[in-house]
Amino acid sequence: QVRLVESGGGLVQAGGSLRLSCAASGGTFSSYAMGWFRQAPGKEREFVARIRWNDGSTYYADHVKGRFTISRDNAKNTMYLQMSNLKPEDTDVYYCAADRTLGGFFWREYEYEYWGQGTQVTVSS
Repeated sequence: QVRLVESGGGLVQAGGSLRLSCAASGGTFSSYAMGWFRQAPGKEREFVARIRWNDGSTYYADHVKGRFTISRDNAKNTMYLQMSNLKPEDTDVYYCAADRTLGGFFWREYEYEYWGQGTQVTVSS
């Protein structure tokens, strides 16, 4: 059973940084892609970034390019999201997700079969 556990959320001032982690277990992740999404209350889940486990290729949403960096540690089965120059509009619950089938619409949440429980990020102005 695939399990994803996020950590690293918290409260930070605008302009600050946070690093989120997603520990994965219960699967053979070398063939997966992993992603980060975020969601505000009453809104749809929004794509943030994605990484393919085998070759490390990455994709970012336009609104985080240049500020966020996604990475993974194969030995630890852990994915990271380094967030810098945070803005109040980055305040959301952040979720990690795993895509086993590698569909083409990677910015859509339905492409991902497994999800973590989420971690809250709050950016104060």
